[in-house]
Amino acid sequence: MHIKKGDTVQVVTGENSGTRGTVLSVNRKSGKVVVEGVNRVLKHVRRGHPKSPQGGRLQTELPIDVSNVSLIDPSSDKPTRVSVRINADGSKDLVARKTGTLIRQLAPAK
Repeated sequence: MHIKKGDTVQVVTGENSGTRGTVLSVNRKSGKVVVEGVNRVLKHVRRGHPKSPQGGRLQTELPIDVSNVSLIDPSSDKPTRVSVRINADGSKDLVARKTGTLIRQLAPAK
């Protein structure tokens, strides 16, 4: 899984298809991500809850499967597939498939 907290992604399938947001958390074990503004639900809380002392309904985001989101290519500003490029010095980079643009460095040179 090449998506991590803070990445900008676009939802490619489901009810929120086409929506962009920032990844708030990643659960690698279950293969799910929480994206800001996507898959919002109302959670009813009782009085005395730390986030809402008066009680009521809180809007929260639920996790969605990582296969339903795609990273955004920084150069074209479109969703893209990614690959890992191994450089001559041994460092690894995460790059966009279509444009070859560097998204981030995965591992430094040895």
